[in-house]
Amino acid sequence: MDFGLSPEQEAIREGVAAVCRRFGDDYWRDCEAEARFPREFHKAMAEGGWLGITMPAAQGGAGLGVTEAAIMMHTVARSGGGMAAASSLHINMFGPHPIVVHGTPEQQARWIPRLVAGEDQACFGVTEPNAGLDTTSISTYAQRVPGGYRVNGRKIWTSTGQVANKIMLLTRTVRKEEARRPTEGITLFYTDLDRSKIEVQRIPKMGRAAVDSNMVFIDDLFIPEVDRIGEEGRGFSYLLDSLNPERVLVGVEGIGIGEDALDRAARYARERSVFGRLIGQNQSIQHPLAECWTALESAKLMAMKAAWLYDNGRPCGAEANAAKLLGGRAGYNACLQAVMTHGGMGYAKEYVVERLLREVMITRIAPVSEQLVLSFIAERVLGQPKSY
Repeated sequence: MDFGLSPEQEAIREGVAAVCRRFGDDYWRDCEAEARFPREFHKAMAEGGWLGITMPAAQGGAGLGVTEAAIMMHTVARSGGGMAAASSLHINMFGPHPIVVHGTPEQQARWIPRLVAGEDQACFGVTEPNAGLDTTSISTYAQRVPGGYRVNGRKIWTSTGQVANKIMLLTRTVRKEEARRPTEGITLFYTDLDRSKIEVQRIPKMGRAAVDSNMVFIDDLFIPEVDRIGEEGRGFSYLLDSLNPERVLVGVEGIGIGEDALDRAARYARERSVFGRLIGQNQSIQHPLAECWTALESAKLMAMKAAWLYDNGRPCGAEANAAKLLGGRAGYNACLQAVMTHGGMGYAKEYVVERLLREVMITRIAPVSEQLVLSFIAERVLGQPKSY
């Protein structure tokens, strides 16, 4: 592994940073206050060609790897936009990844160029209220009918559902109790978000207000057969294709937000004077910030190792999960310490660190809990018996 960026990767970082610099703290503060999707930012990233960084070149993308996507998303996350900026792009990049791997040439030609150009906004309908992380227990059901399927069910935590016109939808075509194995009988679709059949209800939440999360109620939605991805009943395995890249991206996003908060805290410590001396002279300020730096750098190395393994076709499940765990924790701790460094002003919306603390929290929760990450590593790396 090379620990430096290649000239091409450095160009990616600089190009993305140039777009991000056009959107300052006031822009992201307003997006949050108004609970408004950052359309201007999303459009600028699309115009720069960044939405297609991992998409096939034949469909207008750059055809690059998870390493380059991680560099891009790390740059976005540490630009001041936090998870609002990252999530506005992230879902369109790896939510539709099964299309790239399992879609037919006709499907790829029909769907991918529009995602790359930012003309389509996709949301991801996987999690359900009564299933949570136990994906095999979803109950949204797709009934075979002439020409396609009729779907009924509900989803939760579907991000960008308020603005999306497409949905990646995981359903059962064989009920769990009737399937030979829990992972069988699950089918994946990518189709129009027909609001006459799909009700989307926004969930108020503690952070990332600019990117909506929703309850989704599906009532007799018709999906044509041509919108099914791959074979009927194999959707669970198709979903797995995007899990490791997503964990890497969430990890680097947490790291990027933490680095942004750390930079702001270090600057404040250099400028704030109390009792006749800069607070940055006090080791009680210096040492916690220095520890945050070491944790962020260590997490970044794990994330880039996982990305390198993935791009080189090597197993990376443990490393990708570890990157998500370490990145989320390091980012959260850095944001918390940034608020504490600012003292009372860290609690004020005038300073960005309070927003970053709320934004980074989701990297510890989604897309998989820390407990499941640790259970995975205990079982797959340390040879322990399955605990759930």
